[in-house]
Amino acid sequence: MPTRRQVIGAGVVAIAALAVGGLIYESRRNSAPADAFAFRVLDDEDRAILAAIVPAMIPTANVAATIEGFDTAVAGLTPSVQAEVAQLFTILRVPVLRMLATGIMTPWSDASVSDVANFLTRWRFSPILKLRAAYDALHQLALAAWYGSNAAWPPINYPGPPPVSS
Repeated sequence: MPTRRQVIGAGVVAIAALAVGGLIYESRRNSAPADAFAFRVLDDEDRAILAAIVPAMIPTANVAATIEGFDTAVAGLTPSVQAEVAQLFTILRVPVLRMLATGIMTPWSDASVSDVANFLTRWRFSPILKLRAAYDALHQLALAAWYGSNAAWPPINYPGPPPVSS
């Protein structure tokens, strides 16, 4: 039986995922060309981590578009949730912490998709609530980022949102 805190936490994450979809859609509608994307939250190391995680989590995703959407999504979250995401990336960034938490010994750029998928599976089914929560955060933000991207729509036969009349 989930605790009240777990239920509230799941609700917050679900609300954030819904908000992310709207934010991503709005940012794509009003954004500059993709080559001019200005990251607001993620730095180079965070993007390298996501470049390793996204293919293991969503094999069909356009990695660059997903990372941009992830940045947009996190930028739209409250400062306290942004701080929690930053803490997660710190764990994934610092080599000793990364090795202890994920079992990945190599830099992210050298990690195999299989190794990353294995660590994600361990976190997803971990008896440690914090690891499951970290997996859920990465998973929900990455999925919202990818499926909020126009590039994801043709393979799933989604025509896109209906036009908004003024």
